[in-house]
Amino acid sequence: MSTLELTKDNFDQVVSDNDFVLIDFWAEWCGPCRQFAPVYEQASERHPDLVFAKVDTEAQPELAAAFQIQSIPTLMVVRDNVAIFAQPGALPEAALEDVIGQARRLDMDEVRQSIKEAEAKGGGPQAQA
Repeated sequence: MSTLELTKDNFDQVVSDNDFVLIDFWAEWCGPCRQFAPVYEQASERHPDLVFAKVDTEAQPELAAAFQIQSIPTLMVVRDNVAIFAQPGALPEAALEDVIGQARRLDMDEVRQSIKEAEAKGGGPQAQA
C-alpha cells in the first residue's frame, strides 16, 4: 500500500477514520528523511492492514507545530485516536518492525484507562509505547 500525504485539511479525518495510523513527519531537504523513506514504504507493503501516512513539515508547518515536531524524521503511531508513540530519527527496518509489533500488542483499553488516571491526577496524556 502506498503512503497517504496528510495535510491540515485531511489529517483529522484520516486519523479518525482509521484504527492504526503511522505518520512520518519529513522534509525533502532532510537526508535522514530520504534514507528512511524506502524503509517506511517497504513496511507499508508488508502491513497492508495499517495506514501509513506522511506529513511534509515544509508544506504543513501547522501540523508540525501542533505535534511539536522539532526533529525530522519523526515517526508517530496513532491507535484509536491516541498517539501512543513518537520518536525522532530514521529507524532501521528491524526497529520499525519492532515499533509496529509493540503498537499492535498494546491493549488500548489499558492505555485509555492510564490516560484517564493521569488526567485525573492533573497530568496530561502520555505516550505509552
